[in-house]
Amino acid sequence: MLLFGCDFSCAPTARKPIVVAAGEAGADGRLVLGGLRRFVTLGAWADWLCSEPAWIGGFDFPFGLPRELVEQLRWPLEWEALMRHYAGLSRAEIRATFAAFCAARPVGGKFAHRATDAPAGSSTSMKWVNPPVAFMLHAGVPPLLEAGARMPGLHAGRNPDRVALEAYPGLLARELIGRRSYKSDEAAKQTPERLAARTDLLAALEAGSSRLGLKLALDATQRAELLGDARGDHLDAVLCLVQAAWSAARASTPGPGYGLPTHFDPVEGWIVTA
Repeated sequence: MLLFGCDFSCAPTARKPIVVAAGEAGADGRLVLGGLRRFVTLGAWADWLCSEPAWIGGFDFPFGLPRELVEQLRWPLEWEALMRHYAGLSRAEIRATFAAFCAARPVGGKFAHRATDAPAGSSTSMKWVNPPVAFMLHAGVPPLLEAGARMPGLHAGRNPDRVALEAYPGLLARELIGRRSYKSDEAAKQTPERLAARTDLLAALEAGSSRLGLKLALDATQRAELLGDARGDHLDAVLCLVQAAWSAARASTPGPGYGLPTHFDPVEGWIVTA
């Protein structure tokens, strides 16, 4: 079965593609990086998901919306119906709806949050800028549904051999190097300090320094490629791969499995390892 992590873009281009890092977990706690793939269109990425017969993937985009938001908007409270309703909206409609929601709330509490955001340190999935995770959800979940993927605790799917898990590279990165910035899309901010942070982050992954207990194994060419990507997309895909590998080893845990909490909100979803 293919094991991978996915650094996602809701508007991929040749300059900023969707990046997938594939790997293979060994019995000795090693996680061998197999390779990196890049997709410059959403369609190519979606076709690839449907072409692979069996996989477990960790995806860097939210799988749900805050229940508080959904209830106030009177949107469907069943996950698949909610996602299909959401997918039917335009980005302009999403932005206007969420902006109106925020405008009606007091300063300091403009956004609603999912329960997983606090332990994961993640942005709310209704945020439409910096980063536009609301649009990432809008673009990312429909291809998972089309592929028939199972999303444990949320959606049974048509194909139990395709398992999609919500990952978040920032959670693992902060555990290993704190809040040091290791990437930037802006050339002027691609500094030696950020390269040093990437170097330390990758060294920690190779040493197996995280609580996940996995040691990343890669060759010199792969190491140079990960360090040389100042945008951090390749390294983020690898971080998602590590989270997916940890979860895959816990597929048979109680509840939804995959190391997820026994109970979490089936509207909101949960970030693995949070």
